[in-house]
Amino acid sequence: MRSIGVVTTARSDYGIYRPVLDAMERSSTLEYGLFVSGAHLAEKYGMTIREIEAADRPVWARIPMLDESGGDTDASVARAMGRGVSGFADALAQKRPDILMVLGDRFDMFAAVAASVPLNLPIAHIHGGEITFGAIDEVFRHAITKMAHLHFPATEEYAARIRQMGEEDWRITVSGAPSLDNLTTGNLHGAAELETVFGIPFSPPPIVVTLHSSTRGLESTRDDCAAMMDALRTIEDRAIIFTAPNADPGGLEIRAQIAAFVAERTNAHSLESFGSAHYLSALGAAAAVVGNSSSGLIETPSFRLPTVNIGDRQDGRTRARNVIDVAPESGAIGDAIRRALDPAFRETLSDLANPYGDGNAASRIVEVLETVELDDRLLAKRFADL
Repeated sequence: MRSIGVVTTARSDYGIYRPVLDAMERSSTLEYGLFVSGAHLAEKYGMTIREIEAADRPVWARIPMLDESGGDTDASVARAMGRGVSGFADALAQKRPDILMVLGDRFDMFAAVAASVPLNLPIAHIHGGEITFGAIDEVFRHAITKMAHLHFPATEEYAARIRQMGEEDWRITVSGAPSLDNLTTGNLHGAAELETVFGIPFSPPPIVVTLHSSTRGLESTRDDCAAMMDALRTIEDRAIIFTAPNADPGGLEIRAQIAAFVAERTNAHSLESFGSAHYLSALGAAAAVVGNSSSGLIETPSFRLPTVNIGDRQDGRTRARNVIDVAPESGAIGDAIRRALDPAFRETLSDLANPYGDGNAASRIVEVLETVELDDRLLAKRFADL
């Protein structure tokens, strides 16, 4: 059996991985195990390793990274990376999977990849080649690409960017976004079930809000969040559901503003996490998404769901026409929300196609993991000049 180590550091990447993990479980030639780290192991972020354990996923190692601040300052993120490199070095040296699979662009994911380089472990990278000018994730994503040996970008545009970075074409497989595979399983839930599970009214359809911190600093995060809250105060005819921000500098400021907003308004609710299946179900039952999460660009087109994308965090990423980009100013955000809630706008999305794929990413990824030769050609990377 070929062993695949999978690095997961937060609820966000775990939800995306799920179809790939399921496909590996069905494989007769692969076994996998999770290296769990980051926010998964922090109580203040919901200790989401419990979701992994409840699903009976194999956990090969737990690597604590975050300190008591939870990665809420720039210095604490740097220190967490150091702990992560050290912890992953020990865990990977002990287990040594045949391939290490990673996803995306976060500092905690970068720490795992950096630790693997001296160990000569082949790296398979999902969601490379993307651009997000408004986040420090931009730097980590491209650095991971240069350390990785196999690439699974979501679109041909992103694959072209990986080639431009000197990666050989045979290493690149355009897979689509794995999260979209979750939409083809038939495991989504209706509004009535969501109301029962979470005790939140889904009629009329709610607004789902996810805001992550700005990389321009705490003051910008505070101001951007306050502007969004001012705009949301004009919404009284439906529920507003907040999901928690990432473990990034400024995240605690967003959490504090969410708590204050929920305390003052009877139609506002906050959840640490829906869980991946319930989150997609909530998108299917929502009237609009508001915030700056990548999910607002990647998953929402499949639901023809209007999305208000605030600020520059996702600048450079491919978006469908359901996305309304808006500056972090309360008046502009309010206008964008009203446009998103207008039935006439949603009617224009009836024929919308998702640019991030067709819901068959996992099979494409697993086929490569099963068949790629684990030889010197894979490990000895060359720079392919254009």
